[in-house]
Formats: sequence, C-alpha cells, structure tokens
Amino acid sequence: MSTRKELRALVLLSTPVVITQVGQMLLGVVDTMMVGWLGVTDLAAAALGHVWVMGTLIGAMGIVFGIDPLVSQAHGEGNDEKFTRGLRDGMVIAMLTSIPVAVLWLYTEEILVLLGQAPHLARMAREYVIVQIPGIPAFLLFTALRQGLQARGIVAPAMWIMLVANGINALLNQALIFGKMGFPALGLQGAGLATTGTRYFLLIALIGWILAFRLLPRPQGSPGWIHPRGLLTVLGYGLPVSIQLSLELWAFQVATLLAGKLGEVQLASHTIVLNMASLSFMVPLGIAIGAVTRVGNLIGARNPEGARRAAWVALGLGGAVMLGSATVFVVFRDRLPRFYTDSAPALGLAASILPVAAAFQIFDGVQVVGGGILRGMGRTLPAAVFNLVGYYLLALPLAYVLGLHTGLGLRGIWWGLVLGLFAVSLMLVLWIARRGPGTAVCPSRHSRP
Repeated sequence: MSTRKELRALVLLSTPVVITQVGQMLLGVVDTMMVGWLGVTDLAAAALGHVWVMGTLIGAMGIVFGIDPLVSQAHGEGNDEKFTRGLRDGMVIAMLTSIPVAVLWLYTEEILVLLGQAPHLARMAREYVIVQIPGIPAFLLFTALRQGLQARGIVAPAMWIMLVANGINALLNQALIFGKMGFPALGLQGAGLATTGTRYFLLIALIGWILAFRLLPRPQGSPGWIHPRGLLTVLGYGLPVSIQLSLELWAFQVATLLAGKLGEVQLASHTIVLNMASLSFMVPLGIAIGAVTRVGNLIGARNPEGARRAAWVALGLGGAVMLGSATVFVVFRDRLPRFYTDSAPALGLAASILPVAAAFQIFDGVQVVGGGILRGMGRTLPAAVFNLVGYYLLALPLAYVLGLHTGLGLRGIWWGLVLGLFAVSLMLVLWIARRGPGTAVCPSRHSRP
C-alpha cells in the first residue's frame, strides 16, 4: 500500500511537471516545424543554431539546478529561512551565468565553422541565435523560480503559463517568420525573436502569479542579495549537475555535428528524429524533477525509508513510460516525420532511424530519473562521472567509427548513442542500489556535495 501511495504522490506531482516540460520542448518543436517549411537549408541552419543555444544554455541551467537539494530539503524540514536563502542565491547565480552564455552566443558563426560546419549554414545559424541573447536572463530566472515552486510541491502555475506560452510562441513565429499580421518576413531571425519574446512572457507571468497568490515565503528582515557563502554552496551542488547535463547534451550535439558531415539530408533527418526523441524525453524528465522533490522532501523530513521507496518507484515509472514511447516510434515511423518536412529523401531516412531511436528510450528514461534522484540527495558528482564514461568513452567513439567509417552512416551514429545510454543507465541503477536513499545521509547545506 505504501508503494501505491508513493506512486500516486509521484504521479500527482510529476504530471503537471511533465506537461510543463513537454510545453517547453514544444516551443522548440514548433520553431523547427515552422522553419522546416522554409526549406531543408533553413532547417539545417536552425538545427545548428539550436545545437549551440542548448549546448551552452544547459550548463547555466545545471548550475541553477544546484538549488534543488537546498530548497527541497529545506521545505521538507519546514525551514522557510533556508528555503528563501537557497532560492535567492539561485536567482543571483541565474543572472551571473547569463553573461558567459551571452558571450558564447556572440561567436556562434566562428565556433560552428571551427567545428567543421558549412560556412553558409554557420552564418545563417548566427542570425537565428544572436537575437535570442536578450532572453537568456529571463529564461534562467524563470528556471530558478520554477525549481523553487516545485520544491514546495507547487507545479500548476508553471504548467498553465507554459501552455499559454506555446500559443504565444506559435503566433509570434507565424508573424515574424512568414510576415503575417503586418510584420515583415524575417525567416530564421523571426524564429529567434519569437523565442526571446516568449521567454520574457514566461518570467513575467510566473512572477505575477507568485505575487498574486503569495506562493513563496516572505523573507524575514533585509538579508541582502549577495552572500558569497551561499553562492558557493549553490555552485558546489550545481557545477556537477552542469557538467552532467552538458556532457549528456553535447553527446547528442556532437552526434548532430557528425550527421552534418554526412550531408544536408542526413542532418535534416537526424534533426527530425532527435527532435521527436527529445520530446518523448520530456516525460521522464518531468518524473525526474518530481523525484528530486520527493526524495529531497523526504530526506529533509528525516524519512530515509520513504526516500528509498520514492527513488525506486520513480525509476520504474520512468522506464515504463519510455517503453510506450518506443512503441510509438516503431509503429508510426513512416508517419511521424511528415510533421516536419515533405522532402522524400529526408522522410525515408528519418523513418529508417526511428526504430533505432526506439531502442534506447527505456535507457533514456531510467538514466534521467536516476540523475534526479541523485540531485534530490545532494549527490551530484557521480552522475557527471557516469555520463563522461558512457558517452565519451563509449558512445561517441562508436558513433564516429560506425557513422563515418562504415556503410551504416546515420544509423551507425544512432547505434553508438544507444550503447552510451545503456551504460549510463546501468551505472546509475547500480549506484542507487548500493548508495541511494536509505543507505546514505544527504549532506547538509554547507557540506561538500
């Protein structure tokens, strides 16, 4: 019965988070779909721009995620002062990390050329990325506030705001990409501007909701905003998370760059399949965020047995939902790519890759939930090490050899990724079985992660 109760609690917490994550992913899906109708070249350029945007933004997001064990355990402990300090420090970190990300985005074209991409695609990708720079701090601040609310079990506001944001994003894309409603047709730049506008809507709407309904505890006194010790604590937890997420994402970004070396059709097909795989990934990612909250709250409440149960229920649920995604990929492999393009060569190649992508869906679900469990515990370093081994010692070398030096081509790149995900998920499950909740005590706020 206790396992059933935990499953119910996790589903109730995770479902709005899943919807929020899917909504966030749909912002990029809609961009990709709309840009795809401009042509294969525009789709390829947007894909490269997205590689650089997410490949750099994810590192900053990971650092902000350093507040997860602080705020979730503080809420479980019933300590509003520690919760407020953790959230405040996360918001300061969000602003500070926006600066290096903006600098990196200024050099999008030069870096993509150095990475071996076609100069004309790199130039077009820069047009897509450069107009998104003003939206960086808005997105990271929204992320910090959302994590704070989720730590308190408040997940509905972000969900409803994200759903509305998708409608706004679609309208802005329609207006700015194709020149509707009196706006000029800006193509790729229009897609980037629409993304920036949508990110500011997310932040402003969430702040308004928090203030209107008083969803966060009011700070006592005037503690100020800059506390070096608190910032260092967030960095101590967040840097391993940043490394973990960056290693994982860049494994797929490097795979995209390898696909780019095979040709525009291969890059477009790879982008379509990766976009669908990323969309399905949002479901176990939402479960992982729910696991962060459940495990962290239960550890803060000094209930290690409950935290252990929450961890295993979350792992099982993450694997189960991805089994469903794998089935959809196989059954509808000929239909799904048609939402992205009408290019016959790209459609055929994407359809042939989807069964391979289906093969790693279960591993993908398990590994992301496992990482969430470790974040809730405050043990953020092991997942980074596992990603380094799984992706960079196994997946990418195999993807390079199988994709570029055999007759497998794009299929070889994807089979390399399958093996990497299997290795990462296996290492995480074994670590949780030996040292997870119920077998180890999470460190306190000022101890090392």
